[in-house]
Amino acid sequence: AAIAEQQTYYDELPRGRTRETIVRPGGNQIVTIYDRYGDILQRSRIDRDGNEYLMIYAPEYDDNPRASIIDVGYELPPMRLTIPVRDYIIDVADDPDRDFYDFLAMPPVERVERVYTIDEVRHSARLRDKVRRIDLDTIHFATGSAEVSMSQAKTLRKVATAMQKVLAKDPGETFFIEGHTDAVGSDRSNLVLSDKRAESVASLLTEVYDIPAENLVTQGYGERFLKIRTQAAEQENRRVTIRRVTPLVRPVAKR
Repeated sequence: AAIAEQQTYYDELPRGRTRETIVRPGGNQIVTIYDRYGDILQRSRIDRDGNEYLMIYAPEYDDNPRASIIDVGYELPPMRLTIPVRDYIIDVADDPDRDFYDFLAMPPVERVERVYTIDEVRHSARLRDKVRRIDLDTIHFATGSAEVSMSQAKTLRKVATAMQKVLAKDPGETFFIEGHTDAVGSDRSNLVLSDKRAESVASLLTEVYDIPAENLVTQGYGERFLKIRTQAAEQENRRVTIRRVTPLVRPVAKR
């Protein structure tokens, strides 16, 4: 029998917006509205019974002319962490038996002032620091490579299972996957490489562990956020990080 494939439809909306509707073989739909610049204004998942789960919601920015990229985190006071670091950052290799579901389900570590756009989250480390992170340091990238072996992909299982559990409770959750490099190589090549590393992990989560692609947002940061301060080749700097950013990009009433 032929395998059913997903179908994608596009509708033009007023003010240069576009609605993308992806229909999955099982009947679920992913509806995303983009502004005229291609930025996401809203994303929802609609199940086969017609139940809608809001994932991303930022329509109030729709009518504003696009500003140059600014870090809205500069408006915020310096971060003050009031919890133990182990409750804020997990290194999977050092703490393989942690309850990753409990960790991912925890709230932000400080107040979230308003709903942010996914682009504001992309461009502000200060915003991302409001939510906890998991460093996937069981995945070791060779210098200049974004490939993940299947043996290393298996080390994602516990984290992926926790993500599945989060999504089973609320299909509208959004996970942010960051790629990073060490300081070897040019800034430009490292940015491209870090993007590919984040995408490699996202693809694994989708293809091996059935985490829907629409619940994952990826971004590479090159060598901007070194874990170990060195210009030399450093394995710990070639890494991927996962955060649950739903509290930043979705209104409280929808959670």
